[in-house]
Amino acid sequence: MGSTPALGPVEFVVLAFPGTSIDSAVTDALAEVVGNGLVTLLDMVVLTMDEAGTITESEIDDNLTEVGLTGLTAADIDLVSDSDVEVVRASLEPGSTALILVFEQTWAVRLASAVRGVEGEVALQVPVPRDVVESAVFAAMTA
Repeated sequence: MGSTPALGPVEFVVLAFPGTSIDSAVTDALAEVVGNGLVTLLDMVVLTMDEAGTITESEIDDNLTEVGLTGLTAADIDLVSDSDVEVVRASLEPGSTALILVFEQTWAVRLASAVRGVEGEVALQVPVPRDVVESAVFAAMTA
């Protein structure tokens, strides 16, 4: 295997929404973090299920205006597999949308390269659930 480009951490995230389109507030926020260079979209798939149960699948190179996503670009390197899509497809309910994102945390490229450069590695990475963070912040504020 050849040398790979310097990359920051890569995340796979599924966002779920009621309805068959994504609110512009979400699109604007995603466009902002991409535009500011904080993340780089590597792949994106949108699944919508209408009230009748019909599922529509769209990818980054499709026209995404109907689902509320415009102006976004991705490297489109097919990191979302068919089995990933099937898992998300099985979780959809009528009248809902799922946005599958694979993105690089571009802000961390330099740090990741420096760690790899000294033969370091991520020894543990644990996402902290939102409710745990909120409880901790509330406790700190009221202490």
